[in-house]
Amino acid sequence: MTVLQEALARDKVEQEKQRGNRVSKTDALRSTSAFIQIIHKYRDSFVGNNNIPPERVAIFDEAQRAWTQDMIEKFMATKKGVSPFPYSEPEFLISTMDRHQDWAVVICLVGGGQEINTGEAGLPEWFDSLRRAFPDWDVYITPQLNDDEYRRGRSWSGMLDGLRTFERDKLHLATSVRSFRTPDLAAFVKAVLDAETDEAKALYQRIKDKYPIVITRDLNKAKDWVRDHCQGTTRYGLLASSGALRLKPEGIFVKNEISVANWFLNGKDDVRSSYMLEDVVTEFDIQGLELDYSVVAWDADYRYVDGEWTYNNFAGNRWNNVSSEERRLYLKNAYRVLLTRARQGMAIFVPAGSDDDQTRKREWYDGIYAYLKEIGIEEK
Repeated sequence: MTVLQEALARDKVEQEKQRGNRVSKTDALRSTSAFIQIIHKYRDSFVGNNNIPPERVAIFDEAQRAWTQDMIEKFMATKKGVSPFPYSEPEFLISTMDRHQDWAVVICLVGGGQEINTGEAGLPEWFDSLRRAFPDWDVYITPQLNDDEYRRGRSWSGMLDGLRTFERDKLHLATSVRSFRTPDLAAFVKAVLDAETDEAKALYQRIKDKYPIVITRDLNKAKDWVRDHCQGTTRYGLLASSGALRLKPEGIFVKNEISVANWFLNGKDDVRSSYMLEDVVTEFDIQGLELDYSVVAWDADYRYVDGEWTYNNFAGNRWNNVSSEERRLYLKNAYRVLLTRARQGMAIFVPAGSDDDQTRKREWYDGIYAYLKEIGIEEK
């Protein structure tokens, strides 16, 4: 959201400059922020009052990431001094639009398998909120939502029970703008992360000529491959999961704080930009955005062992097994986000590791590399 606001503000400043007008960045940002709001700021403006929103249509991007009631209640109590707060984020947003006496529309843009952080409620909470407090609302849905990546273990009939639902096939956005070269990229990544080897092999054969992917143990080779495939303003960058703490020996520091707007928007002459392939962004920075090409660095937090993925978290000086099903889902989705951000192709870097370092054992990285190679991905 911040990147989009910044991009629109920069564009407004430039357009006005070409017209002979001088507009400050601050004024331009104020204008764009009124149109595109961060959900937290929108929410805060309607807490503790009965004000009717000037908007009749609210578009909630990444709607599956809306907070649960527990998460938002803790946030409101500690950060805003508001307690109790008996609503989930979906329920409160709907309640603000419900203040209109005649009509209002909430449009939820939903991505499957995109929940990556604690407290993200997923799609079911939107239906639960409607059932609890707004059963008179008309709910228009696409049948393609009937998939476990959206339902999160719930039954489709149970999610819709008691609601006035209307199915419309055209609500499904079937054409991916992000992976315009092939519509099968998301399915390929899903098969890889589900350890469906045969399905991943078949899908890779369908996409490899349209969407090049390479794997390498050499980070410089990955960077060179991406640079060789890009010309002009084609944008590329370095990605890794937020839990990839043992990429530090490779010069990849996922805990570094950076300006995401500068990383995404600045040019090749700026060391802060993605083009330098120095600063890395994580799933939290890149979600909802995209590059043309990416270098995805893969750490031992998500390992392939004996035909299945294992889930690991680095704390102190060692890796620990992730036992929570919810946190496992978030880790898997983190890699789903990273592997689907590039529109035209990607290089996957898997370190060689070192048996002299018990936090970077070679076998962990060899298992990941061997699996990706088995699928058929070309080595670089």
